[in-house]
Amino acid sequence: MSSFRPRYRKRPELNLVPLIDVLVMLIFFAFVTMQFRSATMLNITLPKIATAGKNEFKGSVTIAIDKDGQISFNGQVVSEAELMAKLKQVHDINVDIPVLIKADEVSQVKKLAFVMDACRSSGLNKFSLQSR
Repeated sequence: MSSFRPRYRKRPELNLVPLIDVLVMLIFFAFVTMQFRSATMLNITLPKIATAGKNEFKGSVTIAIDKDGQISFNGQVVSEAELMAKLKQVHDINVDIPVLIKADEVSQVKKLAFVMDACRSSGLNKFSLQSR
């Protein structure tokens, strides 16, 4: 009698270790060759705010920044030091008074940041930026 023994076939295996090594090397190569650009190098054009709603403002403090960086407080041109003094006077009268900041679209962000920082440092935290 011939014995029919089942033949055991060796199952094919997929060796994953070399594939993982290659994948890690590709990721490492991508990070090494990637160029990181700072925000100052990018040419950014900020969009206008379409969903900002109405710019109705009923407060009594309006700060405007024109395209040359000149600051005006309620229609009166002031320097940076005068703006700080006027904001402190407003704070002494009413802490909760809202401040509307109107900045020209080509004005310096540095001036806008100064005005916002001046509002915060004088204790006036209810300020808003008017948009189109």
